[in-house]
Amino acid sequence: MIQRLGELGAATPAFWLAALACLYFLVLAVRLTVIDVRHHLLPNRIVFPAYPVAGVLLLGAALLAAMNGHDGGTSAALFGVPGLRVLAGAAALWLFYFLLRAVYPAGMGFGDVKLAGVLGLYLGFLGWGHLFAATFAAFLFGGLWGVALLASRRGTLRSDIPFGPFMLAGAAAAMLLLPAG
Repeated sequence: MIQRLGELGAATPAFWLAALACLYFLVLAVRLTVIDVRHHLLPNRIVFPAYPVAGVLLLGAALLAAMNGHDGGTSAALFGVPGLRVLAGAAALWLFYFLLRAVYPAGMGFGDVKLAGVLGLYLGFLGWGHLFAATFAAFLFGGLWGVALLASRRGTLRSDIPFGPFMLAGAAAAMLLLPAG
């Protein structure tokens, strides 16, 4: 995301919209992580408003960047419409987590499914590679945490682990470490 911000240039409105989206993500991630760790809950009153806020900021940044010739991958070349990849990323990640929940409801809460759509907006803004990498990283981080709990005898195979923080960490890692695509 940092590379993408650099491509947009600090003087453009697209930069400021993307920067505001990043700041909003940071605040959202901290709030949801604390709540999910403490209460095993991702509250609707926090997740649902994130859809229009992140959607408007990221779609606006994608459209403005495309209009000013700074699309650098932000516009959805696959679909031919700037910003469509933002919405497609949200839909794809939401559907993936929804299917996981449908297959094994005890393994994942519906709050994780709702959060996946918001994360898909951000990851779709950057590219499909970010979406796949973030999803992989979330399961990797969660799995490593589960193994650490088992090894330290602080948890069992039946222990509940809040997955939202790992989803947010995976998204943050992909946003920070991968080049914009």
